[in-house]
Amino acid sequence: MKSPSFCLLFFLFFTHTDSHGQLAEQRKYPKRVSSVAAHQKEIQRSSALNMVDPQTLIPGLIYDLRYATEQNFTRKRMYPKGTRSSFLRVAAAKALEKAADSLRQYGLGIKIFDAYRPFRVTLRFWKLIKDERYVANPSKGSGHNRGIAVDLTLYDLKSGAELNMGTGFDNFSDTAHHSFENLPAPIARNRYLLKSIMTQAGFNALETEWWHYALPNPSAYSILDIPFKKLNIKSINH
Repeated sequence: MKSPSFCLLFFLFFTHTDSHGQLAEQRKYPKRVSSVAAHQKEIQRSSALNMVDPQTLIPGLIYDLRYATEQNFTRKRMYPKGTRSSFLRVAAAKALEKAADSLRQYGLGIKIFDAYRPFRVTLRFWKLIKDERYVANPSKGSGHNRGIAVDLTLYDLKSGAELNMGTGFDNFSDTAHHSFENLPAPIARNRYLLKSIMTQAGFNALETEWWHYALPNPSAYSILDIPFKKLNIKSINH
């Protein structure tokens, strides 16, 4: 029978080892804001860091949040069941509002597949696909984690039909790349329209994903890891 002192040493050793491992894991990743209180302190320093639901600013904007369903590349629900809206920083939401205003003259609206993404979800993605062309490396964080990136497509405001972009969302083939040229003319025009409107509004495109756009200067925005249900700021005065 082992002595009590041996058992205590054994317990302390593995507790220390486990704590050290967790600390090392934390140090691998950048600092992030993980509570509403910490986010509120950010907002007190600069109202531009506020997170808002872009649907409150943009008439006709609709959501199809794929990560709240199993209709995504993971085939798993990554967001809480019942998640029906998302968030963007004020600057991103206002830039998207500008894009929506331009699209309205074509009779088109915006459908969002994804916007804000808690950092913990990026960690889950990285475990599945370690390819920075398609999944953000958590050691850097992503535009989605910062609330400045949006995955979207266009739809006809009258019929509700999505415009054909040549691939679906989360397609990891070369066909989804902006540089892919072997596209029928109508699809190429649809992609060009989306890209031109979004870049004119202030977003940058991601070469490998026709649906992904983000504001420049990501280092100006903190990485967030606040659950959707706690991030319940609904609107801003604008």
